[in-house]
Parts: sequence; structure tokens; C-alpha cells
Amino acid sequence: MHLILYTKPGCHLCEGLQKKLKQMQDLKFELEIRDITTSEEWFEIFQLEIPVLYQKLPQGERIIPRFSPRISVVQLEKNLKKYLSF
Repeated sequence: MHLILYTKPGCHLCEGLQKKLKQMQDLKFELEIRDITTSEEWFEIFQLEIPVLYQKLPQGERIIPRFSPRISVVQLEKNLKKYLSF
């Protein structure tokens, strides 16, 4: 599985989500970090929305609903498993 995290430097919410994703134990995935400041298109789309998490699929990308920044690593993993149908 391939997840994409849209982020930007200095975003504490982005850093928090990235850290929690890396701490998950049971859900195995590749995490691609996309810095929105490197693309005008990404910046235009995501500047007020980051962090934004997507699942990369053969037919494109599917957005994953935003979770509370206060969510625990365990709960984040449970929610992702449920959303991604594991």
C-alpha cells in the first residue's frame, strides 16, 4: 500500500501526523511525503488544508478523511485499517 502525505515545512500538524504514521506497527505501507511548496498546483489546492493524506491506487489517488490531531497512534491505525478495509 502507498500513502501520500501533503505537507509543508514548519507545519506542526503535518509533523505530528507523519510521526504517528511512522510509529504504527501493524499497518504496512510506503509513505510518500509531498511538500506543497514545491508545486504551485499543490500549494493552490492544499495551502489551507494540510496535512492531507491520500491512498495511491492504480486508477489515481483517493483522499483519506482527516483525523483529529489528538488521535493516538493506536486509534489512528485502527481508523486507517477500517477506512482502507483491512
